[in-house]
Amino acid sequence: MKKAIGLVEVKNVAKGIMVADAMLKAGNVTLNMAMPLCPGKYIILISGDVGAVLSSVQSGKSVGQDTIVDDFILPSPHDSLYQAMAGNTDIKEIKALGIIETYSVASGIIAGDAAAKAAAVQLIEIRLARGMGGKAVITLTGDVGAVTAAVKAGSATVERSGFLVDQVVIPAPQKGLHEMLL
Repeated sequence: MKKAIGLVEVKNVAKGIMVADAMLKAGNVTLNMAMPLCPGKYIILISGDVGAVLSSVQSGKSVGQDTIVDDFILPSPHDSLYQAMAGNTDIKEIKALGIIETYSVASGIIAGDAAAKAAAVQLIEIRLARGMGGKAVITLTGDVGAVTAAVKAGSATVERSGFLVDQVVIPAPQKGLHEMLL
């Protein structure tokens, strides 16, 4: 059975640690990530059964109240999501390049998941707020049609929440750009 994942993104570190504690106490979940990110935000990523993740995220939101930036629960995350978040995907070649930029970490992960599920693409990276003022950037590759469909699907999920910064498809990126991204 595939584990669900959930994330709570908090405006500040002190409250973020308090939210993490509440989330861990609320359900039988595994803590996958808990750390500060630019600009002084804090994220907590957990996994477990859907019910436990739901309970944990709800508890975190209750404790965090007005300091919550964004959150999500993904009952069935795409298999490539963890590698893309860690920045250690095994991509050898970039065909067309798709880029989705979001205002929050949570929305970036949601967009990456939706993009990967929408078309036959490979996630290159989901860069989470490090040195980017709290934003997230998703890069992916594949055939032009697939990349276009994936970027459109990922962007649509984020656009509804107001967290979409921009979306770009580059049909044939220059070789030097390939090397910078891999």
